[in-house]
Amino acid sequence: MIDPVTALTAATTAFNVIKKGFAVGRDIESMSGDLGRWMSAVSDIKKSDEFAKKPPLFKKLVASKSVEEEALTAFMAKKKAEEMRDELRQLISFTRGPQAWEELIRMEGEIRKQRQKVIYAQKERQRKFWEGIAITILLTVTIGVMVGVVWFLIKWKKSQQLAEIGLTILQNSGIV
Repeated sequence: MIDPVTALTAATTAFNVIKKGFAVGRDIESMSGDLGRWMSAVSDIKKSDEFAKKPPLFKKLVASKSVEEEALTAFMAKKKAEEMRDELRQLISFTRGPQAWEELIRMEGEIRKQRQKVIYAQKERQRKFWEGIAITILLTVTIGVMVGVVWFLIKWKKSQQLAEIGLTILQNSGIV
């Protein structure tokens, strides 16, 4: 899963670099790398919020943090990202005009779609793979225990039958 704290740290770092760039008069074009890092981190924050709302099965069972704690962390990161987005919108609209903000939003949408296709799909496949492995192991252990119990019962039943046969032989021979 994407850690919202790590994503928020990356977003804040990139955002601070962007703010300093505007403060010293850099063009938005020269800060495209920083904007890209910020957009990627914000996209990760949004995805962590989605993961927190729908955690994987085993995460619910064995998570070190509670589901509520994770959801709260993701929510707070999302709200901070929204604040940064609003401040960035004001900075860009003030320096380059509202059309520059709209262009940036389109660019962000394209980046997000591309990331979702590649990175998030891969993370989802990995999560499903490990869940499948865990379920397979759990089923194998369960079946192994069941087979062991059945085997034990069969052996126990045979030993009971042998004991009865032995007792019958001893009774018939007059020893008992």
